[in-house]
Amino acid sequence: MSVIVKICGLNSPEPLEAALAGGADMVGFVFFEKSPRHIDLATARNLSGQVRGRADKVALVVDADNARIAAIIEAMAPDWLQLHGAESPERIVALRAFGLPIMKAIGVGEKADLLRAAAYEGVADRLLFDAKPPKNAALPGGNGLTFDWSLIHDHAARGGRKDWLLSGGLNAENVGAAIRLTGAPGVDVSSGVEISPGKKSAEKILAFIAAARAA
Repeated sequence: MSVIVKICGLNSPEPLEAALAGGADMVGFVFFEKSPRHIDLATARNLSGQVRGRADKVALVVDADNARIAAIIEAMAPDWLQLHGAESPERIVALRAFGLPIMKAIGVGEKADLLRAAAYEGVADRLLFDAKPPKNAALPGGNGLTFDWSLIHDHAARGGRKDWLLSGGLNAENVGAAIRLTGAPGVDVSSGVEISPGKKSAEKILAFIAAARAA
């Protein structure tokens, strides 16, 4: 089975088209004002129309309230809701009322961080293992940092959840090694396909997808 590829933080038509033409399975849109990848609702509506069912649309939020989530859903009709903040398992259960599958990001820096994943495995539809942000970092993800992938390999070997994505510092040069080491069924990239923070490269997107498929 081919690895799932998610291109996140898309905010303009050309990179989005590259992701779609390259065969990305999921395309992510960030709704977090501190991020250089943040988009407003009007942009989300326009980019959503460009997707036209060619990939799953993912709305990424950080500790958003119900009103904000409802507005995002109305604007772009996402296929997935990605939670990248400090959302609790109880919050995920409550968000089920919106009727969307939920992906929960787990920041990983050491083995102890993976213990938190167990609390989410029964309530989230998919987990995303990302590099834990530095202390006092402005962004909970998308910082271009990797982590010790052997931690994920050990987690999977112990029977950890099978439906998950690997993220954190991935790019076309290292994604193959990351997949082979961790056995990841899917990968997620944002900063690794950028020219500068928030500015995606169509060429880098296509190279990343090709490298992930080749692995």
